[in-house]
Order: sequence, then C-alpha cells, then structure tokens
Amino acid sequence: MYFYSRIFVLNLYFLNVVSDMKTSTYLIIVSLLCILLTGCPEIQTLPDTPRIEFESFILSEKTDDLGNNILLGELVFLFEDGDGDIGLPQTDSVASEDSLKYNLFLTMFKKIDREYIEVGEDELGAPLFYRIPYVEPREGQNKTLQGNIKIDFEYPTIEYDTIRYDFFMYDRARNKSNTVSTTDISFTEWKE
Repeated sequence: MYFYSRIFVLNLYFLNVVSDMKTSTYLIIVSLLCILLTGCPEIQTLPDTPRIEFESFILSEKTDDLGNNILLGELVFLFEDGDGDIGLPQTDSVASEDSLKYNLFLTMFKKIDREYIEVGEDELGAPLFYRIPYVEPREGQNKTLQGNIKIDFEYPTIEYDTIRYDFFMYDRARNKSNTVSTTDISFTEWKE
C-alpha cells in the first residue's frame, strides 16, 4: 500500500509540472530511479534453525465458573526462523510418538536453597509438551518468520515457593532451537 502511494504522488507531481519534453524526460528518469532505489526492501536472511528468546512470565488470579480461585501463568517468548516452517499440522494418529506430536518442550525446576532441582513427570503428573499450531509459510523470496508465542498455565495448587522453566522448540524440519530459561517465578504472595 505504501509503495503504491508513493508512485501515485510522483505521478500527480509529474502531471502538474510537465510543460516541455526535456522536463518530462527528466522527471520520468528521476521517478523511475526513486521507485527502483526505494521500492524493494532488503531480504532478511536468518538461519533455518529457529531461535527463541524469553520475554515474560506473568501470574494472575481468576475465578472459575464454580467460584474457585485459580492462579494463571502466562509465558510469552519471541521466535524467529529463517525458512518460516513453524508449527505442526493436525495429527492423524494418536499413536504417533511424542517427538512428532509436539514441538515445544518445557522442563520445570523448583528452587530450594538457591539450587534448581528438576521436577519430574511423576511429581508433575504429566509431561510439559505442547503443540505450536501450523503457521502458513510466507509467499515470495523472504520466508523469514518472527513473532511471539504465548502459553497459559493453570496452577490449581501451589507446592513450591519459586520455580523456573527451561524450554526449546522444533520447527517442521525438526531443527531444534536454542534452550532458554524463564526468570524466577515466585509463588510466595499467592500461597494461602
């Protein structure tokens, strides 16, 4: 839209000023040079391996339909991928292995005496695997994809004073991103 607006403005200027052939030739050349020099943005190149960066983790309280207070956590992180192949399509089979059904993996750590101790699946009751939905690849030469991903957590009970998550993701080509950590997540003000 912006590109076409500039052409339109140049054409209006051209129609108002042209009085002889030399001036019109000069304006046409200048207009074309301006369009060619400013019309195409530089193609950004990034590696095909996704890169992620922790942005925020916010705790808030909500009341469910039954009047129970629930503590919610919202994790937001940035991602970028050079070939834009983020997210997985819907699976056809429940029987496929976890590494193909999920593309975001988290590990929870509890902080005890300034030391982080991994909280295992047996203690959590379920693995922390998530599925980033399929993102349609961009058209054209620049396939680079950048954005934010948000994950919501519910904490029906609070067992720890402070936790942290480490997490990474895979793109559709199974390129593994870097692993990043959240800041400390403190539950002390939310404990009863």
